[in-house]
Amino acid sequence: MSTTVLAAGNHFIRPGLFAEAVRAAAGELPLDVRELQFPWPHTPFGPVAEVIEASGSEEEMIEALRGVRICVTEHGPLTERILAACPDLELFCTSRGGPVNANLEAATKHGVAVCYAPGRNATATAEHTLTLLLAAARGVGDTHTDLREGTWRGDYYDYDNCGIEIEGATVGLIGYGAIGSRVAKVLRALGADILVHDPYVRPDALEGVAEQVSLDELLRRSRVVSLHARVTDETKGMIGRAQIAAMPRGSILVNCARGALLDYDAACDALESGHLAGAGFDVFPEEPLPADSRLLTAPGVVLTPHIAGGSRQVAHKAAGIAAAEVGRFLRGEPLAHCANPEVIRAG
Repeated sequence: MSTTVLAAGNHFIRPGLFAEAVRAAAGELPLDVRELQFPWPHTPFGPVAEVIEASGSEEEMIEALRGVRICVTEHGPLTERILAACPDLELFCTSRGGPVNANLEAATKHGVAVCYAPGRNATATAEHTLTLLLAAARGVGDTHTDLREGTWRGDYYDYDNCGIEIEGATVGLIGYGAIGSRVAKVLRALGADILVHDPYVRPDALEGVAEQVSLDELLRRSRVVSLHARVTDETKGMIGRAQIAAMPRGSILVNCARGALLDYDAACDALESGHLAGAGFDVFPEEPLPADSRLLTAPGVVLTPHIAGGSRQVAHKAAGIAAAEVGRFLRGEPLAHCANPEVIRAG
């Protein structure tokens, strides 16, 4: 008897890509794979009922999940209402770095295992961080805009307007997980001195690459600061007015992690005053950015629309990580990235 699987994709990880990965992971095991298309990224994700980052609606999921045992998705929501209406569901695999589109407590109550895909976009996000960091350090944002508007600004060669080199600079990384550690290794190869603030990093992971310091020391010593922390109650708003003021004048600030880590009004004030020489931001407190955002006119800032984790390789990696969990589940093997393993143990 075949197992019914829902491949709920979007315009980044297409349903067919999920379906192909699931069939490959299942091998000879019989599957009935249904496909569902969500509108992201053409329509931004957002809250759906009680989950914070999802695409589509509860009604769409309830209809698509009828008789489905396994769901593989990126942004499809898993809410209390969906779980109550879909008793056949046993496994929900989200290809996100964490299960932010799933009500984990409700899933556990209903006996549904929830898996996720850690590290799926670590390389892409690390590379994008370096792109923004180097662009901000050399004034690429403003010079690009000036040149596109027909103005050749030779005065950017003035000493006071010149950018900085990474070789010999001290770079502070707040967070040293899969992304931060990749950024550190590249910057180290460029000749930077690396400081890290991460209370959870193992000392041996830093050997030969970086020095672990307090947040206050990192801010005081670093010419460039890049954020790589997860958003928790502890880290939300961790870089505010006082922290930016503690950085040396003429510093660079980069955020490709989460908008909630940073006070952007304080960052704009620092850019306008010249305390920050530049900044690179891929994430924001409100997305899409409103038309009246100060970031759109702040000097020295390089902006991208939350695309750091987007590459074709990420789409395949994410689908593969999620699909591998499906294969393990079908064969009765331990799941590698289950957010509520007590469901499996209870079963």
